[in-house]
Amino acid sequence: MTRNRTNVGVIGVGSMGQHHARVYRELNKVNLVGIADDDPERASEVAEKHGTEALETEDLLEAVDAVSVVVPTQYHYDVVTTCLEEDVATFVEKPVLGSLDRADDLLAQVKAADVPVQVGHIERFNPAVTTLSEIVEDISIVSVRARRLGPEPERKIEDSAVIDLMIHDIDIVLSLFDETPTSISGSGVGEGRHASALLEFEGDRMASLTASRKTQRKVRTLEITAEECFIEVDYLDQSIEIHRSSVPEYIEEDGDVRFKHEGIVERPVVQNREPLQRELESFLEAVKSGTTPEITVQDGLNALSVALEIERKIDPEIVVAPTDD
Repeated sequence: MTRNRTNVGVIGVGSMGQHHARVYRELNKVNLVGIADDDPERASEVAEKHGTEALETEDLLEAVDAVSVVVPTQYHYDVVTTCLEEDVATFVEKPVLGSLDRADDLLAQVKAADVPVQVGHIERFNPAVTTLSEIVEDISIVSVRARRLGPEPERKIEDSAVIDLMIHDIDIVLSLFDETPTSISGSGVGEGRHASALLEFEGDRMASLTASRKTQRKVRTLEITAEECFIEVDYLDQSIEIHRSSVPEYIEEDGDVRFKHEGIVERPVVQNREPLQRELESFLEAVKSGTTPEITVQDGLNALSVALEIERKIDPEIVVAPTDD
């Protein structure tokens, strides 16, 4: 680190990697040293846009303290390994790997490394989810329902809706329950582009998840049924509503007795901010302090493991395709 500024870089500047470069450029006390990409023309174009250099990966790693790895999933293992060999703190986008074949090896490398490694599950840094995490400390969750729906994006995505979309909600659910499911089921249609899953947990609790790229309206919601209340979270507008029942009563008006039962709706204040900015700030704080990142490689692997099991429940013969960034 130079004069309290963290030197950072981005490896892979596809649709998501370009946003990493933008956010790093906007952050205080951060120096975007350069970017690397297999496409030299794209690397040069993005570098020029953000006032930095296009570098080879080897040269970039020699010049930075931390790096974002935003390459297609099938290259995550190799690129992260290279970063760790150079003692560079690493942020790797979800899913952390394409399969669990190298999970143990990656965990061993991360454990042996002297630098933080964080996995990019961005919804954990949605301000509404941050506020929710404080609320759920005082309630008893019965069930969770998540919907992540929308039409086909313009860019081609080979991943199924489970691996590309549902994995976000899997990660949120695992963090809410803080344990692994006891039972997992799943079903899907449309060649993996619309899928539902049911997760069951100890203590008679459950989560129902739906992800789709065949829905003609973008929906990103989370609902929590608890003993004490019902909570609605909208990821898109970063809002929360908490519904509680008032005490029912009978009232008399003009000699008529009527039953009255009104619900109470609370709307906690949510400080709206860009989740990616909060996510990368969190990563850089772990880099500066040398502490464990908020979302570890183990967290990423836990979400991936559940996602892959859902895929197998949908189709036992399924081959999980790599992410096309």
